[in-house]
Amino acid sequence: MTTISKKRTAAIFIDFAISTAVTVSVEKLLRKKIKNEAVHALVTPTLVMWVLEYGQLKRCGQTAGYKMMGLALENEDGGEPTSNQLLKRLAYRDTVSSFRYLKDRKGFTEEDGALLPHDRYAGTIVKEVESC
Repeated sequence: MTTISKKRTAAIFIDFAISTAVTVSVEKLLRKKIKNEAVHALVTPTLVMWVLEYGQLKRCGQTAGYKMMGLALENEDGGEPTSNQLLKRLAYRDTVSSFRYLKDRKGFTEEDGALLPHDRYAGTIVKEVESC
């Protein structure tokens, strides 16, 4: 595993821990209003993770995990990613990308981990940088 791959893995674990803490708080508020367990098991965690990640990436191209690991998400041209790119990246990563991994594991090791299939699809790249 390359340096960027290791950093990306650590960053997603950090972001997942933060998202889990926020999800627990949100679920406490929603439990009184929404009785459907499927919503609490599937929709709430996904929605919280997407909202947190989108907001952080839109603000400065880094999530809390990326910031701690010295990574940033950029457009392929080196600029800030657009809203459309961020949404495409999130959706692809959480749906199609899992199946792509089972089919083609080598696609996840190209470019030293800076360019994964969901990055390729959205036109983004992860680079090592200083925090914003």
